[in-house]
Amino acid sequence: MKATYKRHILTFKQPGGTSRGVLTQKSTWFLILFNGTQVGIGECAMFRGLSMDDVPDYETKLQWVCDHIDQGLETLLPTLSMYPSIQFGLEQAFRSFAAEDPFLLFPSEFTKQGMPIPINGLIWMGDKEYMESQIRQRIADGFRCIKLKIGAIDFETELSLLKGIRERFSPEEIELRVDANGAFEKEDVFYKLEELAKLVIHSIEQPIKPGNLSLMKQVCDSGMLDIALDEELIGVVDETKRRELLQMVAPQYIILKPSLVGGFNGSQEWITLANERNIKWWVTSALESNIGLNAIAQWTFTLKNPLPQGLGTGSLFTNNIASPLEVSGGTLCYNTSKKWENNLIENLCI
Repeated sequence: MKATYKRHILTFKQPGGTSRGVLTQKSTWFLILFNGTQVGIGECAMFRGLSMDDVPDYETKLQWVCDHIDQGLETLLPTLSMYPSIQFGLEQAFRSFAAEDPFLLFPSEFTKQGMPIPINGLIWMGDKEYMESQIRQRIADGFRCIKLKIGAIDFETELSLLKGIRERFSPEEIELRVDANGAFEKEDVFYKLEELAKLVIHSIEQPIKPGNLSLMKQVCDSGMLDIALDEELIGVVDETKRRELLQMVAPQYIILKPSLVGGFNGSQEWITLANERNIKWWVTSALESNIGLNAIAQWTFTLKNPLPQGLGTGSLFTNNIASPLEVSGGTLCYNTSKKWENNLIENLCI
């Protein structure tokens, strides 16, 4: 078996606004395994400014993996604990290589019968008019779970957007989630949670910056809103540390992004620890191309989690990989009548 990798720059159709800044492009890396006519592909979707493996030697480590691919998955994975996105790409690539169809990593009713996965409709940050137009479009598209990224514009404007939804739709009709990406401060977090709670918000992701576990515990214990840990999980790679984090903070939810927390294995470990503590969870993509999103979606379906998942990011890019994945009626589907991009893997190997 041999391996190679290739960088691909994804370009956003519209700039994606978060409290950490505006995104216009995102780099990702495809890891390709081959042995004669047998091939496999995975995506190493390191996220600049967020991933723990956003380090200068990232491509050097990718090349090292390719040079030592004959050591096998079980040997290589433990050596990559500080490179979770490479762990994820490696898991995908080996599973793809072993599959009859390199794009069917977890065959199920999702891939065979078109059974959908409920997902949330994501609202990116921007001015009020832009966010309102996104909200109208998501509701018109059939989404019944809307997630707003907040924290970049003034809080009162964000509240008015949420109030506008709640005035027209009850919590039974539209579930509202918000994601602060750590934007709230110690001085205002409880006030903001109290105001959000008046609008019957399902949950808030990462209200404060990661690393302040004492304050995060107070936030989770306040009972004002259900709290979902997201960035807080990044970089916690030791099982004992993961257990201690969940035990101390006791969040209501955790958000699993395989590219950021060590792939399928790392995510499954978090799920097991969360289940032991009656902490709920859902899976979210992290701006992967359709290669990584496909793997996440197929794996997520096997988990049988009834909550809306965060898997609707495939349509954000102008130059994504053509695939059978499509968003329809607030769900992600695998349309078997659609095909993957022609000669995709062969072109990536050139």
